[in-house]
Amino acid sequence: MAEKCCCEKKTERSQEERKKLIHRLNRIEGQIRGIRGMVEKDAYCNDILIQCAAVNAAMNSFNKDLIAHHIAGCVARDLREGKDEVIEELVATLQKLMK
Repeated sequence: MAEKCCCEKKTERSQEERKKLIHRLNRIEGQIRGIRGMVEKDAYCNDILIQCAAVNAAMNSFNKDLIAHHIAGCVARDLREGKDEVIEELVATLQKLMK
């Protein structure tokens, strides 16, 4: 199965959903900047690792919400339209997320 460019397909999101996703990503971006600042200030390794764990947890939570919306929206729609290849795409995506 050839991988498709992520730009070929699009997902229509409500303004509220888009705003919520961007807000979460902005918070995560702020956490990353905080970690960079800790490294620049030679913070204790353990403290940095704890902040990295928080970022990983935030990304995992973001991914869980996004995959739930993807399954309920995009995948369900494609299956109703007879586009069974969406199952292979979903399995490949889940395998990447579980690495």
